[in-house]
Amino acid sequence: MKPWNVEICDVTLRDGEQTPGVSFTCTEKMEIASLLDETGVEVIEAGFPVVSDNEFRCVQQICRMGLDSRICCLARAVPGDIDAAIECEVDLVSIFIATSDLHMRIKYRCSPDEMLERALGMVDYAHDHGIAVRFAAEDASRTDHTFLQRMYAAGAEHGAEYSGFADTLGFMTPVEMIHFMEHTGSRIPNKLAVHCHNDLGCATANTITAAEYGAFQLHTTVNGIGERTGNARLEEVLALLRLKGGVDRYDLTRLPALSKKVEECSGIVMMDTKPVVGKNAFSHESGIHIAAMIEDPEAYEYLRPETVGRERQYILGKHTGRKAIEHVIASKGCSLTPGQMHWLLCQVKKVSEGKCRITDEVLMDLLREAHKQEQV
Repeated sequence: MKPWNVEICDVTLRDGEQTPGVSFTCTEKMEIASLLDETGVEVIEAGFPVVSDNEFRCVQQICRMGLDSRICCLARAVPGDIDAAIECEVDLVSIFIATSDLHMRIKYRCSPDEMLERALGMVDYAHDHGIAVRFAAEDASRTDHTFLQRMYAAGAEHGAEYSGFADTLGFMTPVEMIHFMEHTGSRIPNKLAVHCHNDLGCATANTITAAEYGAFQLHTTVNGIGERTGNARLEEVLALLRLKGGVDRYDLTRLPALSKKVEECSGIVMMDTKPVVGKNAFSHESGIHIAAMIEDPEAYEYLRPETVGRERQYILGKHTGRKAIEHVIASKGCSLTPGQMHWLLCQVKKVSEGKCRITDEVLMDLLREAHKQEQV
């Protein structure tokens, strides 16, 4: 299979920081940027420089870190925003305008044609100063496709390297994304960038669908943080690119450390059940599952834990079977008689049903008690 032609633009430091209550220090932003760079992310969106003097300094410092990743920032289609991007020395500036009829009506006091003309002037301005441009449509998924095509064609004519498509409200489904890619995305003259929000839980699915149908730049955030319910998750997108798209150039073993760093800096704790980086992602309790996995892990693992820097865990509990407990006990260098093993299995189920997790400490206590049972 020919690998999909894609790159990642991670927007954790910009859209991720727009998560309610989240604010990164410059040091935290630089640490996260370093980890993204080590993972192999091609583009890092470092921030929105005109937000504040501190934001400007953070973007500028990241630009001066000497990373392999290209550094991007966000800008409205106004001269002051473009000047800030130029002064920060970014590699790429994302110039956005709202394009849906609703956004046009409530945000701008001019016609769509007038707004487009003004924005193209800013594309020229940035391009003339040696900065690559992503010409992006906010609320693109609710925008008339004819207008989008005209906007993207004009942006490309003015030197924009990318056309940006944002599902700002996160209301698209993968089927709707296919329709867009087939009827509009495929006609874009430059590289298409997709930016998906997760309001209905489809951000990662929409992003991967767009990639399969030809989108080039995929926007993500670490742990899926971002406005409201967040964006497409970097860890999920990279795993899917490896497994479904044949893209193997990213160092997925960096993902646990990257996820943990963003968790610490954002204060947003990941659920145990989150794919790839969640505590339970590679934990197994069911006796039927574990018995099969002892023979061949592929029986119940499509993504191998070592691929993403994780380890498999067999968890003892209510659903544990004899083979599972024998395997866990043997891995600890212990042995029990059949009678002792039966007693231990019964106790594990009893303790677990009392809502007590079978930690290593609990298990060792039970093992000591098991050895006291009569030899059978």
